[in-house]
Amino acid sequence: MGQGFFLLFAAGAVVTALTVVLARNPVHSALALMACFLQISAIFVLLEAPLLAVVQIFVYVGAIMVLFLFVIMMIDVREAALQRFVPGRNLPALTMLVLLGIEMLALLLWSGRFSAVAPTAQRGGDQVRQLGTTLFTDYLLPFEVASVILLAALVGAIVLARKETG
Repeated sequence: MGQGFFLLFAAGAVVTALTVVLARNPVHSALALMACFLQISAIFVLLEAPLLAVVQIFVYVGAIMVLFLFVIMMIDVREAALQRFVPGRNLPALTMLVLLGIEMLALLLWSGRFSAVAPTAQRGGDQVRQLGTTLFTDYLLPFEVASVILLAALVGAIVLARKETG
């Protein structure tokens, strides 16, 4: 049952990742990337790593995707998106995609790592509690400095992307 869900979420992640690359509209690419992040978060849940799943949703789906959408909406990317799909330029990328796909399939088939393994014992919530305590006691200053730097970068991006009136 768990392997079936894994295959379902992995196939969904691959399909949405291909949609990110192949979509002509940048907003559609960003939404497909968000769906891919959600699929990866579901895989983390299946791997019994709920902290990573929640961090994946909060950081990537919540913060990074909002930032991507702001940048896409502020900067006029329609012309750049039209220039991206010039006929004949996609052949090297498609060739590389096929080669990487064959390589991944070969590694998957020749690897013994994906054999049936008994699940590990359930982990308690102590690790998550210890991580939270360490993050907000010992590393509170670097955590706050990083948030201020990210806020300054966001304000700077808005100032640079703003069109001057007059």
